[in-house]
Amino acid sequence: MTQTDVITISESIFSHIGRIADDMQLPCYAVGGYVRDRLLGKPCKDIDVMVVGEPIAFAEAVKRRLGGYGFAVFERFRTAQLMLNDAALGELKLEFVGARKESYNHDSRKPITDVGTLEDDLSRRDFTVNALALSLNKETFGDLVDLFGGRADMEKRMLRTPLDPIATFSDDPLRMMRAARFASKLGFTLAPNLLPAMQQLAKRIKIVSQERITDELLKLMQTPQPSIGLDILFRAKILDEVFPELPVMAGVEQVDGMGHKDTFYHTLKVVDNCAAMSDKLWLRMSALLHDIGKPRTKRFTPGHGWSFHGHDALGANMLPKVFKRMKFPMEPLPYVQKMVRMHLRPIPLSRDEISDAAIRRLMFEAGDDLDDLMTLCRADVTSKNPKRVQRILHNFAVVEAKVADVAEKDKWAKWRPPVNGNEIMDMFALPEGKTVGLLKKAMENAILDGIIPHERDAAIEFLKKTFDEFQSQPLPPQTQRRAEAQATSSDITHDSD
Repeated sequence: MTQTDVITISESIFSHIGRIADDMQLPCYAVGGYVRDRLLGKPCKDIDVMVVGEPIAFAEAVKRRLGGYGFAVFERFRTAQLMLNDAALGELKLEFVGARKESYNHDSRKPITDVGTLEDDLSRRDFTVNALALSLNKETFGDLVDLFGGRADMEKRMLRTPLDPIATFSDDPLRMMRAARFASKLGFTLAPNLLPAMQQLAKRIKIVSQERITDELLKLMQTPQPSIGLDILFRAKILDEVFPELPVMAGVEQVDGMGHKDTFYHTLKVVDNCAAMSDKLWLRMSALLHDIGKPRTKRFTPGHGWSFHGHDALGANMLPKVFKRMKFPMEPLPYVQKMVRMHLRPIPLSRDEISDAAIRRLMFEAGDDLDDLMTLCRADVTSKNPKRVQRILHNFAVVEAKVADVAEKDKWAKWRPPVNGNEIMDMFALPEGKTVGLLKKAMENAILDGIIPHERDAAIEFLKKTFDEFQSQPLPPQTQRRAEAQATSSDITHDSD
């Protein structure tokens, strides 16, 4: 073991832990992400504490001496967790682990573990920048253990595996997605041998559970510049395996000398633009998915060029299957569908002749998500022509001014229908069904188009009139027969009483 550097640390929590380790005669280290982030000057509240020995007994000793809360033991994995509050660092989550060595079966990423040395433990980690250890024992307190050149790689801002990348990635293919995530999170490049190894092993990602793949993807989407990692996954052919709707967008087709924008790389730019404006995960995911309908709607018309008519609606319709297959949480689905379906809507509304009714309809359909929609639309401006960008952004400003004007005039910012579906059912003694939906939609359209004011009394009068018109229209023969059958059934039931 070579001590390559010393870091000055004075936090009391580490001194206390080190003294407990000394009392138990255990080598003890802070390892992994905490050490990496400390060297990078980044805050970190999750700390892995490794001992060369029995971790659970050590964790229990720390709990007895230092208190804390949320103590949990995981016997199967020989780990324990404890929450502590430190005066200088605030709330900390400690995970206690034992130095271990690992082996793998070819068809599983779940390791077969055994007690190991410090070198065994650090060599099994994904990247050299995560294979650093900081001594907590008194005699060596603050010494940095760097067996694989992680400090030098950090200075180069490079991700490299401690062992051969084929071995590292084959053992646990999820590490390939972690490489992409860390590249985005830290702004690091990949060592030259990493991408070829990822390309060679891309199909092994299939042995990883969908839940873990999705978790890594969503973490990547929360990094400062997601495009870095997404591009790595694309070039490594891993996106082909885990998210085929994305790589199919790549490429430019030429017909009669006319090409179209590369939709995949346009999407990466939109994602980064969105990430620069918002931390909202599902708004960023909307940016990632906003053009997934384009490959299926791409058409070339001689004399006119390429078009993608209807890609917004088709993309929104594709999302339920995507969410189900990717095992995304279903709760954000309606929001993402709305963003994808409406991402083309605001720009045409900048024209002078656009009516207040059209603005109201945008506000009504976007609802509380109007600001997010406008953010997505701004992020979607990726032209390299400065004049075109300036013109489009000016048009957005025009739409926003029109929205503010309409909202001020008739208080539409928080618009809700003055009569809801349940009230319509009660008003006309109707069961839940198509007629209620038609009446409600007719009322909403009348308000949106300015035919009636947004007032309850006016809405009720309109509904009564519309219902009478529905009643006066002859029913289709099949509906008429069903109604007569229901009436006859009702009479028979009444007689038998």
